[in-house]
Amino acid sequence: MTEKTIPMLPCRTLQPVLDFYTALSFEVTFQQKSPNPYAVVERGGIQLHFFGMKRYDPAESYSTCCIRTDDVDGLHEDFRAGLKAAYGRIPTRGLPRLGPLTDTSHGVRQFLMSDPGGNCLRIGQPTSQEHHHRPAPEETFSRAVHHASLFADSRDDPAGAAKIIDRVLRTTDERPTPVQLLRLLVLRAEVAERLGDDETATSALAKAAAIHLTAEERESAHDELERLVELRG
Repeated sequence: MTEKTIPMLPCRTLQPVLDFYTALSFEVTFQQKSPNPYAVVERGGIQLHFFGMKRYDPAESYSTCCIRTDDVDGLHEDFRAGLKAAYGRIPTRGLPRLGPLTDTSHGVRQFLMSDPGGNCLRIGQPTSQEHHHRPAPEETFSRAVHHASLFADSRDDPAGAAKIIDRVLRTTDERPTPVQLLRLLVLRAEVAERLGDDETATSALAKAAAIHLTAEERESAHDELERLVELRG
């Protein structure tokens, strides 16, 4: 037997959602206006169905789905390019928005994307056979990065992530390594943007950009440096 699961996701109106996915090189393969608004978009092995609800509030949405890929970096880059062409920028807050690539504590490299209907797509590529969350590091700043990332992404709680980062950056008896500080500041800027706190985001980005890294450190902080450029862009 062969089975296939297809998510059916809500939205207030279909057209903004269809325009969004078209910008990401999805094809609209079905659309109807009556008796109920309904549409299907497809790209490769990804198929998503949408239905319209007049009294639906995208900002209050909890709907989500998980997509597995064998090239998460390539898909993220394609989506970035498509959104920049369609919107003139890469949206990082509000709806729609595209999150950064992250290596999670449960063995998946992933990014989160929310469409205009408020539906969150968690798109990832397994990097390990072990999918249980790894224990948080014991070291102070690595532990803070671990927990803040969980709050920002898995829990979708940017305010909680901000509190963790602000608290650890006030530590006076220990100092983070340059790479740890970069990761904390870039994540702080990202969650500040999501919270609409432009002043904090600008300050965190300026501090992150001023950090001196060796060639080896730059290699280990590749994702954060790319995100820094994107957020400053």
